Amino acid sequence: MKKIVFLGIFSLALINSAKAEYRVYQYYIKSKTNNITPPNAQLVTSTLDPSTYAAYHGGSLLVDISLLRSWICLGNTSKKEICTISEGRELSEEKSL
Repeated sequence: MKKIVFLGIFSLALINSAKAEYRVYQYYIKSKTNNITPPNAQLVTSTLDPSTYAAYHGGSLLVDISLLRSWICLGNTSKKEICTISEGRELSEEKSL
């Protein structure tokens, strides 16, 4: 019985201390194929990391991705729009695929 009470209290403590967050990436996307219009770079803000975004949109042979910045949106983010960089916490990370 003592174990059950302890586990119950411990579980409640963990639930109260749990925090939700997700990472947002902002990058330029440019098509590597010549017959796609417009060939200009597009600014994209997404929760997909650059590798996953490239794989989802045809792979790194079709799209060129340059990561500009990323940040973390904190708190309960269910059914909300992607937070802006001023609402989140910016991460210093640069890479290009």
